[in-house]
Amino acid sequence: MNEEYLKKIWKQEEELAHINGWDFSHLHGRYEAENDLPWDYEKVVRGYLASDMQMMDYDTGGGEFLLSLEHPFEKTSATEGYAPNVELCREKLLPLGIHFKECNNPYNIPFEADSFDIMINRHGGFAPTEIYRLLRKSGVFITEQVGGDNERDLVEMVLPGTEKPFPELNLKTQRKKFEEAGFKILRAEETYRPIYFYDVGAFVWFAHIIEWEFPDFSVDKCFKQLLKMQEKIEKNGFVQGTIHRYLIVATK
Repeated sequence: MNEEYLKKIWKQEEELAHINGWDFSHLHGRYEAENDLPWDYEKVVRGYLASDMQMMDYDTGGGEFLLSLEHPFEKTSATEGYAPNVELCREKLLPLGIHFKECNNPYNIPFEADSFDIMINRHGGFAPTEIYRLLRKSGVFITEQVGGDNERDLVEMVLPGTEKPFPELNLKTQRKKFEEAGFKILRAEETYRPIYFYDVGAFVWFAHIIEWEFPDFSVDKCFKQLLKMQEKIEKNGFVQGTIHRYLIVATK
């Protein structure tokens, strides 16, 4: 291994680490995850969604998944709280007639009570009590979430001893919160699946984007650990971690 060369290319990835919407195309072919979940989030959503429903996508990111559903725009609402994505959504969603509003407080979503037949949320924060307020009677909320154990093995490789940022994010705890808010659970599943990185530069980019899981990560700070990761890739062709996901479908 030429350590000087490796450090140079890894620091280049560090400088490139930014994201538009929730676009991981920079890592295409360089990592693999979520290809073997026991559910298909899109199929789950489509299984409950009908064209005459009022729908909201809470924490829509850049609106990519929302637009893929091709729901009638006049019956579609969305929120987002991350500033760069807010501007992206304003440019992309508002001209289509989608009712988009900025929101970074899950306990105070700027829509009237009993507004929606279906609400969806993938990998975004939310408050079950506020979702319950916004849904109409018999309305459905569908969420796929990143669990609190997500990628802990990878975190330990580069930042050993780092505390979990969201230890309460697991199916048992969250299911109880939904039930306490008045929901009936229609479906609840949890899984742990592998994630693979095929080059360390891809991991460096990823760790900077997912900064809440890898706090204070940098190539300089973690260089020795990254070299060990490089050895694993040279030996096995990849370095492996573990993702944590759970799915909840609940009705009012």
